[in-house]
Amino acid sequence: MDIAAHGLYGGAGFVTKSKKSFWLAFWWGIFPDLIAFGLFFPVFLYTYGLDRQQIMRVEPPTLDIIPQYVHTIYNYSHSLIIFALVFGLVWILFKRPVYEMLAWGLHILMDIPSHSDAFFPTPFLYPLSSFHINGIAWGTPWFFFSYWGIVLCIYAAIFLRRRARATLRT
Repeated sequence: MDIAAHGLYGGAGFVTKSKKSFWLAFWWGIFPDLIAFGLFFPVFLYTYGLDRQQIMRVEPPTLDIIPQYVHTIYNYSHSLIIFALVFGLVWILFKRPVYEMLAWGLHILMDIPSHSDAFFPTPFLYPLSSFHINGIAWGTPWFFFSYWGIVLCIYAAIFLRRRARATLRT
């Protein structure tokens, strides 16, 4: 799934709580991809530029242009084991669960079926196992438009519910 959709799915559970909670959940929803690809992507654009369209046309992109550190960070950031450990540590430090962090766990769960073997399958049991599921590539058109359609329906339902409540109050 693409990074923006992850943020919106993560934030959806907190959009009615507060703006701070929404944006914190949005952040945790994009965190696994941002930490894995955040440094690589600007370096890639600087190195290859946007005019090198032959690189961008490959679906999925060739893995040999992606440095090993990206794969390593991806393995850690997309692990339910690592997520649970960090969530537990934060809970201990703050003496309460930071529920917005659950968007990170949701990101991993959504990536499991939305990544194929061809490009960054999700090693959700890493470092205990490299087991992953050969899912549907998130860029597959019907799949891409489906998950965007669902997130749009979720936000439309939230908006309509807010509007109906506001109307009842007046």
